[in-house]
Amino acid sequence: MNFRFLGLAFFLTTASPALLPASAPMAVAQQKQNITLEDIWSKGTFQARTVPGFNWMRDGRYYSSLDNGDLVQHDVTSGKAVQTLVAAQDLKLAGTTQPVPVEGYVFNSDEKKILFWTAEEPIYRRSSRATYFVYDRASKQLTPLSAGGKQSYATFSPDGKRVAFVRDNNLFVTDLATMQEKAVTTDGVQNKIINGSTDWVYEEEFEFAQAFFWSPDSRQLAFYTFDESQVPEYNMQVWGELYPQDYRYKYPKAGEKNSVVSISVHDVTAGRTTKMDVGPEPDQYIPRIIWTETPNLLSIRRLNRLQNKLEILHADANSGKTQVVLTDADKAYVEVNDDLRYLADGKQFLFSSEKDGYRHLYLYNMQGQLVRQLTKGNWEITSIDGFDEDKGIVYYSSTEASPLQRQLYRINLKGSGKTRLSEVAHGNNTVNMSPDCRYFLNYFSAAGEPTTVSVRNGKDGKVVKVLEDNTKLRQTLSQYNLGKLEFISFKTSEGVTLNGSMLKPANFDPNKKYPVLMYVYGGPGSQTVKDDVGGGIALTNYLWHQLLAEQGYIVVSVDNRGTGARGAEFKKSTYANLGKLETIDQGESAKYLGTLPYVDKARIGIWGWSFGGYMTALAMTKNADLFKMAISVAPVTNWRYYDSVYTERFLKTPQENPGGYDDNSPVQFAQQLKGRYLLVHGTGDDNVHFQNSIAWVDALVKANKDYQTLYYPNRNHGIYGGNTRLHLYRQMTDFVLKNL
Repeated sequence: MNFRFLGLAFFLTTASPALLPASAPMAVAQQKQNITLEDIWSKGTFQARTVPGFNWMRDGRYYSSLDNGDLVQHDVTSGKAVQTLVAAQDLKLAGTTQPVPVEGYVFNSDEKKILFWTAEEPIYRRSSRATYFVYDRASKQLTPLSAGGKQSYATFSPDGKRVAFVRDNNLFVTDLATMQEKAVTTDGVQNKIINGSTDWVYEEEFEFAQAFFWSPDSRQLAFYTFDESQVPEYNMQVWGELYPQDYRYKYPKAGEKNSVVSISVHDVTAGRTTKMDVGPEPDQYIPRIIWTETPNLLSIRRLNRLQNKLEILHADANSGKTQVVLTDADKAYVEVNDDLRYLADGKQFLFSSEKDGYRHLYLYNMQGQLVRQLTKGNWEITSIDGFDEDKGIVYYSSTEASPLQRQLYRINLKGSGKTRLSEVAHGNNTVNMSPDCRYFLNYFSAAGEPTTVSVRNGKDGKVVKVLEDNTKLRQTLSQYNLGKLEFISFKTSEGVTLNGSMLKPANFDPNKKYPVLMYVYGGPGSQTVKDDVGGGIALTNYLWHQLLAEQGYIVVSVDNRGTGARGAEFKKSTYANLGKLETIDQGESAKYLGTLPYVDKARIGIWGWSFGGYMTALAMTKNADLFKMAISVAPVTNWRYYDSVYTERFLKTPQENPGGYDDNSPVQFAQQLKGRYLLVHGTGDDNVHFQNSIAWVDALVKANKDYQTLYYPNRNHGIYGGNTRLHLYRQMTDFVLKNL
């Protein structure tokens, strides 16, 4: 449920004169402009530049990207194009005159063949289908991968001789020498059996959609099978025709039956498929599988339904026999990530765990015995970004400098030689490292600074080449009346220190009283307070907050207990009782703001989306005396309505913990609503079902409470498409201006 706004490419910042290029006019020399909703949602006024379609090539000295349909090779050290690998005009099918309008690509291992795709259709958040083509660079021949319909997740084998893909819930392999297609599975049926891709809840909550993986030697293909025949169906009506159509899909709500998941390995040469032994318990999760560097050895992660015990199994791909080599358990829950890395020598693996209270890196031998803990301290790693096995060096990002920041470090496998590679000791860095770790692409931003994209040296982090510094955006921002984002910290009456951000109007006067709009998400492990270009929130929301600041509002966001980057104790304090401590902390935040001399404590509002919509509904009921108005967008209103994986991770099942589900459901407190309240939802929300808002409205009507509602036909959880966002934010802006 870690909701992100989708399909958006707007970047903004609160640029100060010191951050502007010399050519940018100073504030005293020009009339500042005010932001409009059209600037944000239709004109693209604040759209940032980046490096489109960036892909490292086999030799880490070069990268490739799509440029007006051409596939171009660039020199990392200069950023300049050195050659056109494939011209757009070469992407024509035999007998046609127009090139295929490709949308993406991937090379095979020797970069002699390329998979291009076009006409991609999204399915859910991470899943899609498209039409794939195989391009041979030597012959310049473009060939459709399959004539049987659109494919999903087409992937070269490591030796580049085959391509595996999914179609209609079945897994296929195409031999590129003959272009003969062979079905690995044939039992796939919509809403019953899925092969090679995930069901809805795995895709959403375990964050992957492709569910097949080539072995390093290209001989075997490991894949998932989901038997979702016993999972209850959810039904949504699709509006538009004379008679609305039904859309049915399998959605396991909390406490209901999940898919039964199995793992198999298909020997491509022998045509034999072997099922792996994942244990006798069908009611469990298999959140990850990866191949080790040892031939025929598959690594399987098994998670119990309560998600408080994660086991690493090693499976013999030939026989299917498995053994547990490592168990990671927690009194609350264990999170799944992609930090597990097997060393090429087949003797050791890297793994991350929160077992000492913070997520850190550990080195184990293949029997699961601890060799050493590599990182340690009251901070946590957030990702493994690269691994140079020849030198025994791990590259990782962490919160060591601050929970609000992300910096890149390197450390050796002995747990020594730790070095910070991020050049600037503030802000946030997102890293894309070359395969050989010689270079990395670094996306840097901080509050007050647009994103800078640079290539840096993997040895010392020094800049090799700045590929994009968004000078044009900086100049544009200098022309607008933007406030400055500040970070705050305060203690609650319970002695809990909370981090927050505050956006004041550009013409802020400390002698005046200002209304405050609080923005909340607040879900487990999340953050809305970070030292990045949007201050930790969706950039378009940040820009909308700037628009409100121009209208005389202060906008504040506070990370309550349960949020991330501050260790397991802080994050897991909300376990089994979602909504209780979070609501207390947001109420304490409103009280704290009310003590500030420039805040009008009678005019504090709050808004949020998804989990934040849930928090907003609780704030307006359980903390009704503190908030004058609120906007809930796509809220959960009863955790019994949400999916099994996410909800049970933090609440157990409703059968085991009914109070955790009911005690902090806004539906239980409808009679306490006091202020002005706007409820927004898309009727086509496959994630947080419209059912949540129906139940909430029903409770408000029974309590005889006034509210306003705004629904968007057939829109999903992101509520976007065409003029949708412009319309939505116009309604929300009007609601704030009239009621706060």
